[in-house]
Amino acid sequence: MTVPSRGTTPGSPDEASAEDRDGAVAEESAAVAVAGADAAAEPESDADAAEDAEDAAEDSAEDGTKSAEDAAAQLSEAEEEIAAQRELRARIAQRKAEKEGPIPAGTKLSGQAADLLAAVRAMESGQAAPPAPVAAPVPAQDRPRAPEPVRTAAVAAETAPGAVAAVGDVLVEGGAPRTLAAPVTAALGEQAGDALREDPWLLLSVPGVQPEQADGFARALLGDGCGPGDERRAAALVGWLLERAAVRGSTALAYPQVRAALAERSVPDPDEALRHAVAEGAVLMFQDGAVPAEEGTEDEEGAADGPAVPVLLGLDRYALAEESLADGLARLVKTAQEASWDEAAAQAPSPSAGELIRAVAGHGLVVHTGGEAARAEPVALAEAARTLGLRPVVAAHSENGRHRLGAGAVTVAGLLSGTEGPGRDADGALDLDLLVVLDAPQLDVETATVLVESLPDGARLVLSGDPGVLWSAGAGRVFADLLAARVCPQIASRTPDPGPLGELVSGIGIGELNQVEAPGKEVVIVPVRDAGEAVHRTVQLVADSVPRAIGVPSGQTQVITVGHAGAVGTRALNAALKERLNPGPGRFGGFDPDDRVAYVPAPGRAVMASVVSADAAGLRLDCDGLPVVVPRELVESVVRHGWALTAHQAAGMRWPAAVVVLPGDAAQALNRPWVYTAFSRGERHLSVVHGVDQALAQAVTGIPAADRTTRLRSLLEGLLTPAV
Repeated sequence: MTVPSRGTTPGSPDEASAEDRDGAVAEESAAVAVAGADAAAEPESDADAAEDAEDAAEDSAEDGTKSAEDAAAQLSEAEEEIAAQRELRARIAQRKAEKEGPIPAGTKLSGQAADLLAAVRAMESGQAAPPAPVAAPVPAQDRPRAPEPVRTAAVAAETAPGAVAAVGDVLVEGGAPRTLAAPVTAALGEQAGDALREDPWLLLSVPGVQPEQADGFARALLGDGCGPGDERRAAALVGWLLERAAVRGSTALAYPQVRAALAERSVPDPDEALRHAVAEGAVLMFQDGAVPAEEGTEDEEGAADGPAVPVLLGLDRYALAEESLADGLARLVKTAQEASWDEAAAQAPSPSAGELIRAVAGHGLVVHTGGEAARAEPVALAEAARTLGLRPVVAAHSENGRHRLGAGAVTVAGLLSGTEGPGRDADGALDLDLLVVLDAPQLDVETATVLVESLPDGARLVLSGDPGVLWSAGAGRVFADLLAARVCPQIASRTPDPGPLGELVSGIGIGELNQVEAPGKEVVIVPVRDAGEAVHRTVQLVADSVPRAIGVPSGQTQVITVGHAGAVGTRALNAALKERLNPGPGRFGGFDPDDRVAYVPAPGRAVMASVVSADAAGLRLDCDGLPVVVPRELVESVVRHGWALTAHQAAGMRWPAAVVVLPGDAAQALNRPWVYTAFSRGERHLSVVHGVDQALAQAVTGIPAADRTTRLRSLLEGLLTPAV
């Protein structure tokens, strides 16, 4: 296995500086082997494997009150977006209203909850599970139209100062810091003080608060009146477990998994705790895909044929979002009118584009897969639809992706907010006939729900993306579930990404880390021994080697690393890069004019920007020509330096050059989708600062994506027949 040797950076004279001679990029190598570099790297602590959302939770645990406020500010907009959908709120209220009332602990459950609990116990004992009733889905065409979503500006929750002060008094009485008062009030409302006195474990609803902290708070307030078996504690723990699972991408958890987690938290009777949580409506119970057993389907020992269907627990927020999304997709499938676009398909620029046009002509929902070069195919589809007199819209996940598509494209966020795209018709639906969504793997379940329910009956939807990249930062795996369900046509592009980078990334997508020929210095490895050297080499690459040898300016080179924390996380790298590229005192809350920043207006969506100035209104940014003012109180939570990003932040964006940093402690955070995403962010050049030894090859060949528990696939399979 060939590894570039350390030597003089191409383009520099023989009398290059000691820094260059000591370890500059060996870009003169014509053949660059990415696999198995002989970099000495000692394994260290676990890296930040869960990326942005998980980083926020971990940071808040470490940093205490400040991160809790930050996380609450970020969470509010995501909650507002789904809460703005009146139809979803109505369904939640209706479901809770249908309950006859709270069921005291120890009382037997009735109806579907009791049936599902019986199914859990039957499966665990090896007996035949009793038939589980499956509610009939609402016909797609009868579903009410979701109104236009209301997107509020990212501002701090406006609450009465007296309410925050009262909450602060309760927090101090319980031994918690008063600075938590604002996020607690934002999470629980203006009556949060009274609510906390009644149920101290409600503190767990604030992002970043850990069970141990909530337990200590409860003991301080209640004294001997609380214990590990307190029903309030158990209900709060169930919610906390499910919210934590959502941070990692799951919309539900298996019943045995939640029960085991409660037992680990010293809940004396986890089954009783879960019965109470279900009865109180704190959590919902599901057994999607279960069908009543028919006579003759059991063998002599009484075991039902086929695999057992797991019982899942989920929160209203994600459960109803997935149900609404499945219903909305089914509505599009059933209301689309078949058409003939053969002439347009014959004039398509490529066979794959023609195949996509024919598929969309006959179906209301189509999935399209491919890499960067394949993005031209859905764009060709939109152009063909426009020539046919239809109203197509092409949407991307990020501003970066929108710019790569050219004039006329929009972002998903801009389309939903009404700031971009065609607007809404009289019924509140998007005024279009065809919606093409690129970077579809980045759609979380809540955003996808809002998007689909905004489409009118008869509209066509194409979800296009690269199935090899990281899934959404938010909960769900919409694109992967739709692919797995096979309920609509799936068009796989036959257009490969060109050049050495395309060859390298294509191999990673199928689990192979191949040696590629790179005569134009498209791929380069820089071996490093430790974290300090990794930071040093990264700064050298961005500031000197890549601009000089490749011709890509520093402002067009993006650094990607495994997480925010750590010696080679985004914080450390951004500090070093700022010192070299734009030194300054950070007089605007740590920022200076011309600083490169990542602005996160909503969880999971990073917008690249540069700092212009700051005044009483807040921090002024230039987001690709669009001026944005971030309120002063939100700067710390939604703006970070952006010379270095995580792979999740970078998904859906590309730059002329990318520098991927893999320090020794990153080994346990790597998997194939992470490597695939990070390595495919560079258009012309990729440098790999390599300190993980054989862990890189092992991640590509043997570590797939971390699994997520979701319900969308089974819901779709119950509503639609498999596509031919």
